[in-house]
Amino acid sequence: MIAVSDEEADRLIAELPRRLAAMTRFSLATGLRRHNVTHLEWDQVNLDRRTTWIHADQANVGKPIHVPLNTEAVVVLREQQGLHPRWVFPYRGKPITKPNEAFNAALIRAGIENFRWHDLRHTWASWHVQAGTPLPVSKELGGWASLEMVMRYAHLGATHLWAKAGSHKFRHSPAKNRCINMATA
Repeated sequence: MIAVSDEEADRLIAELPRRLAAMTRFSLATGLRRHNVTHLEWDQVNLDRRTTWIHADQANVGKPIHVPLNTEAVVVLREQQGLHPRWVFPYRGKPITKPNEAFNAALIRAGIENFRWHDLRHTWASWHVQAGTPLPVSKELGGWASLEMVMRYAHLGATHLWAKAGSHKFRHSPAKNRCINMATA
């Protein structure tokens, strides 16, 4: 389980066929699971209210998930309008059920290794946490049952911590075995 950077996501999307690029962009914008994206129906979308929902029988936690749509998700959905009367992401009149072959080929062309479709959800969660979304909010947005699950999904690199680590001027004083605030020393 890994997350990709913005640049890697852009490279992947550029290598995908249009229909899978749209699904990938939507997955990165919403954090929805593959099945919830591939089987999303227009009657689950309200563009005026900028929301979609996953029915309880389609959710891993067995409860409906309300998903607010950010600007990117709305743009993707507007691009999909008119392609099919029922399915948001159709291919030959049916939901795309197995995007793996084209997805895996695009990963190779994009130079991304050890990445699966489900890792788009990990990426979404990581981006949220790194951007400062509180864990309880991430939990609700992702439809997880616990904060522990959010932490399993949100893979954090050290770069999001650099600004916080450098925001205070502390240095360790070995002689006194304590930290000294350099701003007041």
